[in-house]
Amino acid sequence: MNAHWADEYEDDDGADSMVRPYTITRGRTAPERDDLTLITLLTSVPGPVDAFGAPVRPGRLQPEHRMILDRCRTPAAVAEVAADLDLPVSVTKILLGDLVEQGLLSARAPISVARAAGGADRGLLAAVREGLRRL
Repeated sequence: MNAHWADEYEDDDGADSMVRPYTITRGRTAPERDDLTLITLLTSVPGPVDAFGAPVRPGRLQPEHRMILDRCRTPAAVAEVAADLDLPVSVTKILLGDLVEQGLLSARAPISVARAAGGADRGLLAAVREGLRRL
């Protein structure tokens, strides 16, 4: 089969769209973490180290993992990341869980971040709302 076959015979029922997420998650259909909500804030960890202070070498990262790390250089909500990657939230949560588990991404509840900053950041809340609208 050549690469054009998929373009020429793509089904209208959306079956083709499920193959990619299934492949991205390596067959996993549910996130292992249940603490990632739509408004959980994510931030890439600069220079992650293990418990002994040695640099963490990430496991095999897919392009989507790399896009997430790049996107999360500035804090972003789960909903924003899913919208930016144009992936279902459930798929995004699986990928986020991979990165949190490897120590490459930190995840924090937005309430703790808001309290530490002295109150809710209206700009962040507006960005989350806009991200949810794009979904």
